[in-house]
Amino acid sequence: MMCGGCTAPQPSTDEIQSIADEVKSQLEEKANKKYPLFKAVQFKSQLVAGTNYFIKVQVDNDDFVHLRVFKSLPHENAPLALHDYQTNKTKSDELTYF
Repeated sequence: MMCGGCTAPQPSTDEIQSIADEVKSQLEEKANKKYPLFKAVQFKSQLVAGTNYFIKVQVDNDDFVHLRVFKSLPHENAPLALHDYQTNKTKSDELTYF
């Protein structure tokens, strides 16, 4: 991965699902909505002063959200942070920088 550039979209992994699960409550608070289904299906990452994760999450049969989650460098010992999100996405919507 090059510094500053995003990776190509990749299928979600257990690690990415764990990241999504960790920020789920932040999303539910910001969106003022509960998501009983919360399945990470795809992600991109971007190396900055830490890592940005762009994660496509299925929240209903045909409803998806895109998350931008920041993971700080290990020495900072900071929690994962939901920096931004996009709702009303479909399975075919491209996961892009936002």
